[in-house]
Amino acid sequence: MKNEFVIHAIPGSPFSRSVLVALEEKGARYRIAAVTPGSLRMPEHLSLHPFGRVPILDHGEFRLYETQAILRYIDRVLAEPALTPTDAQAAARMDQLMNINDWYLFHGVSNVIVFQRIVGPRVLGLTPDEAAIAAALPRARVVFDVLAGQLGSQPFLVGDHLTLADILIAPELDMFRETPEWESLTRSQANLRNWIERMAARPSFAATTWERVSAMAKAA
Repeated sequence: MKNEFVIHAIPGSPFSRSVLVALEEKGARYRIAAVTPGSLRMPEHLSLHPFGRVPILDHGEFRLYETQAILRYIDRVLAEPALTPTDAQAAARMDQLMNINDWYLFHGVSNVIVFQRIVGPRVLGLTPDEAAIAAALPRARVVFDVLAGQLGSQPFLVGDHLTLADILIAPELDMFRETPEWESLTRSQANLRNWIERMAARPSFAATTWERVSAMAKAA
């Protein structure tokens, strides 16, 4: 189809999942073009993404990479339901949270703890590096405290409505729930635990689990 959404994604990648969640929330049809971790530095993939990452979106003849750019593009071309606040300050808070995800939750926290606990053992057969995990925990506590503080008693991170911030951050924390560190990091953050439970219960998240995306990729 000329305007079909094609997402080049690694099943299990939280960044890839956030794009799929956004498409699910919009009720859009899409197809997954599966990417394997070992192919990220291959010339074929680098021709799609010069920095060797995922996800990548193809929409007709238009190609786009970088998750935040893809999410904002989807929200612009598929107007309903809107996932960006109309209020300038709320939109700025959403942008801030999305950058916290990329620079502080993923870098130095998820890409250490989640990788060591889940991705490395499950995908690569590696033994977790306990020293690396321990070194990442102080930074993780800061990030979790910031997210819980921003959430407060609100249903979503920026208020009463789902935004791109929820969609970007929830896949990261959903993977964290599978680690033993989750319990200690959220012991005093009941609001964050309740929020991720609510997010995980949404149909868009049920449709984009690691297992569901793997099955979709195989069927494509």
